[in-house]
Amino acid sequence: MEVTQVLLNAQSIDGAVRKNAEESLKQFQEQNLPGFLLVLSGELVNEEKPVETRKLAGLILKNALDAKDQQRKVELVQRWLLLDGNAKSQIKAGLLKTLTSPVSDARSTASQVIAKVAGIELPHKQWPELIGSLLSNVHQLPAHAKQATLETLGYLCEEVSPDVVDQDQVNKILTAVVQGMSSSEVNIDVRLAATRALYNALGFAQANFSNDMERDYLMRVVCEATQSPDVRIRQAAFECLVSISSTYYEKLAPYIQDIFNITAKAVREDEEPVALQAVEFWSSICDEEIDILEEYGGDFTGDSNIPCFYFIKQAIPALVPMLLETLLKQEEDQDQDEGAWNIAMAGGTCLGLVARTVGDDIVPLVVPFIEENITKPDWRQREAATYAFGSILEGPSPEKLIPLVNVALTFMLTALTKDPNSHVKDTTAWTLGRIFEFLHGSAVDTPIITQANCQQIITVLLQSMKDTPNVAEKACGALYFLAQGYEEVGPSSPLTPFFQEIVQSLLTVTHREDARESRLRTAAYETLNEVVRCSTEETAPLVLQLVPVITMELHNTLEGQKLSSDEKEKQSELQGLLCGCLQVIIQKLGSSESTKYAFMQYADQIMGLFLKVFACRSATVHEEAMLAIGALAYATGPDFAKYMPEFYKYLEMGLQNFEEYQVCAVTVGVVGDICRALEEKIVPYCDGIMTQLLKNLSSNQLHRSVKPPMFSCFGDIALAVGEYFEKYLMWAMSALQSAAELSTHTAGDDELIEYINTLRNGILEAYSGIFQGFKNSPKTQLLIPYAPHILQFLDGIYMEKDMDDVVMKTAIGVLGDLADTLGSHAASLIQQSVSSKDFLNECLSSEDLMIKESAEWAKLAITRAISV
Repeated sequence: MEVTQVLLNAQSIDGAVRKNAEESLKQFQEQNLPGFLLVLSGELVNEEKPVETRKLAGLILKNALDAKDQQRKVELVQRWLLLDGNAKSQIKAGLLKTLTSPVSDARSTASQVIAKVAGIELPHKQWPELIGSLLSNVHQLPAHAKQATLETLGYLCEEVSPDVVDQDQVNKILTAVVQGMSSSEVNIDVRLAATRALYNALGFAQANFSNDMERDYLMRVVCEATQSPDVRIRQAAFECLVSISSTYYEKLAPYIQDIFNITAKAVREDEEPVALQAVEFWSSICDEEIDILEEYGGDFTGDSNIPCFYFIKQAIPALVPMLLETLLKQEEDQDQDEGAWNIAMAGGTCLGLVARTVGDDIVPLVVPFIEENITKPDWRQREAATYAFGSILEGPSPEKLIPLVNVALTFMLTALTKDPNSHVKDTTAWTLGRIFEFLHGSAVDTPIITQANCQQIITVLLQSMKDTPNVAEKACGALYFLAQGYEEVGPSSPLTPFFQEIVQSLLTVTHREDARESRLRTAAYETLNEVVRCSTEETAPLVLQLVPVITMELHNTLEGQKLSSDEKEKQSELQGLLCGCLQVIIQKLGSSESTKYAFMQYADQIMGLFLKVFACRSATVHEEAMLAIGALAYATGPDFAKYMPEFYKYLEMGLQNFEEYQVCAVTVGVVGDICRALEEKIVPYCDGIMTQLLKNLSSNQLHRSVKPPMFSCFGDIALAVGEYFEKYLMWAMSALQSAAELSTHTAGDDELIEYINTLRNGILEAYSGIFQGFKNSPKTQLLIPYAPHILQFLDGIYMEKDMDDVVMKTAIGVLGDLADTLGSHAASLIQQSVSSKDFLNECLSSEDLMIKESAEWAKLAITRAISV
């Protein structure tokens, strides 16, 4: 096949020509992979071919080695590793040759492909000469080839993990990169590629950062690059500093003063992309220190082992004024643009992090700035003062902030209605939201909202909801936190007298013509949900009146009109919001006997609407409708059975939805809700549900996060159907057993350990449900053969010492369930188990009340079992 022509056709404007070309490429790839890859690399390396076909050939080559989908990626890697050696050598030689091409697109594409091949081969100890040949390129070639080689080294460091490259080669890579960065390098593109490569190589430099001389040298080169005449190099150098701040925080002390001077100069004088990274450096240091202080709990003076250097605390006298200056550099239209990010926003964000890092110490540094600017004629000064105030509300103690808030509150309510400038109003509403979020509620001793000002606050917020979308959205947010603060106030809430007016105003907002701008409609529904969720008994009749209103709105979105795709998207967004709103209303009314009865008259109608929503086939809406149905099942209890014949097919569709795995996860949760509601009435549907769950668990296509809740779901089903579960027992136990084996002996990063704990918890919840389901039935002896393995699993996770509290509570509960259900059959097994005694004692002396209670119950059950 004439590949150049096909590649040109694949980029044709004519759809039919393009489709045809894509088909023949796909066919060629499937019939003869080695030939296909050789032809592509031949196209990429050939200087006579057009740029666009070379670039596309490289891109297709890259996609034949890597994929976002994990499963697909594994297949592609295997296919490459099994490829004929000669073909691979030829392709790799072609790629290396392309790095010297005069055409920059070809070089750049080759860089990326080489890194992908390295990512596959280096871990398998293949292509050992690669790094050597790249390094020899750096020293002699024309500048454009040097630049491409450095770019390749950067991509390579991004693709492979540091333990794949030995230290000697790491040193050589760093040397080459640092030489490329140095001011003696005349070519700007080479310096830029080197600086970007260093960013990716920093993770490899652990040993070099532990050596004082090497570290000094690296830091000097990076700091020099922040002064380059080229803005892109300055930006890339600051990006390196940001990465160093989190990777090598504990090595920064000797350099911090110099870095402060460099960043301060950049923030005040440099172009915005560079200034933003300079601010980001300090935000990153705050993140590090906040994590350390949270982990070690703040008070540790005199203990020199704690790795906190208090860089921020020492820097605030100079750092805070610098950040306050940035707040005055707003852009005219920043509120309207959702993705806007500029130096003023970055400065305010950093100021907020500083407040969380140093607490009370920041207040005296910021108050003078607020006082000086809050009443100035120039809107920029008023907005900056308000932003500064809002930024420091999380971190300092309420005692320090409440006196300031009491003075500021009336002023801000006036500004929100009267300030002529929309930016100032926007920031004022945001700041009020922060005041209500952090300084209002049962945890704060001195209330800032009193009988005297409550009416005014609500009047102002409701009025602001009629303002421009961005201001109205922030006003909704403030009301959200206002309602949340009254969540646990007993039978009567200060918001009760205003409930109807608040709800009415929020519904009016959802109907605004411009409600889709600035996320306004979503904010209004979220706030309405929070107002309902936090409402008290007194307003239950008003919540009940909402039901026909919201169901009518949902009904209107389902009227069968033909819609454009944009209209369709709007419609499903609205349906999702309405289903979410109904979920909260159902939970509220279903949780109290007095309102549940009145609510039931609407149940059939609501369920009918949910079934129609499912027929619309939109994933986000499915998720919301599923959650609402879970709430409905909980509220209606055994009566939910009458909806099952209609609903079951959608339940099954949800369980089969691998693509939108969140929908699948939510559906699994709803199966649990339905089991609790229907109990043994779920039996007719169990075969279908269990078959689908077991199928899902054995699949590699399904996202791993959905598997733990599926195991818990076994437990829910067993609890609901009792000994009827016998027909699934063998399959369920076998799936649990293999998952249990996978979940012990795992050393990994925090993210993996967190996942493993979720998995263990799901497995344990399944065991617990199965034991409790079989308890007191003649079939309990069916469980005896599984007991040794379960005890072994408990031993395994106890020995690993990486359980979180949730797993600990569930695990000790399972030990109790086992003793409770199997009685004397369990006694000798528990006595022989390696760790149950230690585990039980550890849980009995736990600080966590939930763990302690579970353990006391388990102890009782074990004692009873042994004495039988």
